[in-house]
Amino acid sequence: MQKVGILLFIITLLLSLLGVFILYESSSYTAILNIGDRYHFVKNQLMWVGGGVILAFILSRFDYRKAYPLALPALVITGILLIVVFIPGIGLELKGSNRWIDLKFIVVQPSELLKISLTMYLAAWLSRKESNRLGAFLILFFVFVGLVAMEPDLGSALVVATTSVIVYFLSGTKMKEMVIIAAVLIAGIIALIKFEPYRVERFMAFRNFDVHDLSTTSYHMRQVLIAVGSGGLTGVGLGNSVQKYAYVPENTTDSIFAIYAEETGFIGSLFLLGVIAIQLYLGFLISLRSSDAFGMLFGIGIVTFLCVQTFLNIGSQVVVVPLTGVPLPFISYGGSAMMINFAAIGVLLSIARFSGKGVKKSR
Repeated sequence: MQKVGILLFIITLLLSLLGVFILYESSSYTAILNIGDRYHFVKNQLMWVGGGVILAFILSRFDYRKAYPLALPALVITGILLIVVFIPGIGLELKGSNRWIDLKFIVVQPSELLKISLTMYLAAWLSRKESNRLGAFLILFFVFVGLVAMEPDLGSALVVATTSVIVYFLSGTKMKEMVIIAAVLIAGIIALIKFEPYRVERFMAFRNFDVHDLSTTSYHMRQVLIAVGSGGLTGVGLGNSVQKYAYVPENTTDSIFAIYAEETGFIGSLFLLGVIAIQLYLGFLISLRSSDAFGMLFGIGIVTFLCVQTFLNIGSQVVVVPLTGVPLPFISYGGSAMMINFAAIGVLLSIARFSGKGVKKSR
């Protein structure tokens, strides 16, 4: 299975380097306009990609099974960091959200860390067979998803919630419990949308979307649709995007795919989706071939949060789902997300490398 792991690493490296190129295409104008350096975002991203590659390599050499006793401490530390973001002077507030911790030399986003620490804890806990665990799971679920939603960061909360539910389902739960969880999840999403005005606005903009009359949509969605629609079959050509000139909001993070789709069109978009699909398939294959339940649940949890993020990001750009503010893995600009995504790949490489060595298969 190590050959599959090597292929996964190569595909991930290709995807991240492609992301750097896409980032340059989408950010050069705004970088010059706001910072005076067209390569500002690219230089930072290359640094994070390099750090991510090193982190993935280190984790690939570390037996994932040794992470089992570290699952609870990692989750507790993440929980503390999720509370720290609300402390003035330490937590960094941007655009009305408390999602970051300012360490002066680096800015950390705890919700990104939660994606892997909660997945690891659930995999460790649920790999043991025990009864009457639904109540404990729901408490854990509400605490951590609630902390992320309070920042507020509904997109990351959806990613964490979906990943948690899927890991719980694959651990061998009863269908009756899944019906209860599904009802709670739907009720929670409705409540989060209903009680925050900006979420209601986003939902109504999505609900009232009319391809023949863009005046009913929000400015963000309108510009994204113009960008994607302008791409056509083959795109307007690399470097020829019009929407990147400060028209599309968040063109280096949440909406970077729209700029790429404008320049490369349907064919280029299909190529990018193909590379992502191969990456996720290889991760899924490694997880299924794991020799123990912990490795299987941990691996599938990782693939799930990468898959859900990809779906929410690209889906929002083509009006399949409302705008959620979720970055595109390995493509969007951001240090915390890039490092966590590479850490996730490192865990999958470790599962491919060590699964089956000295451990009997048990599920």
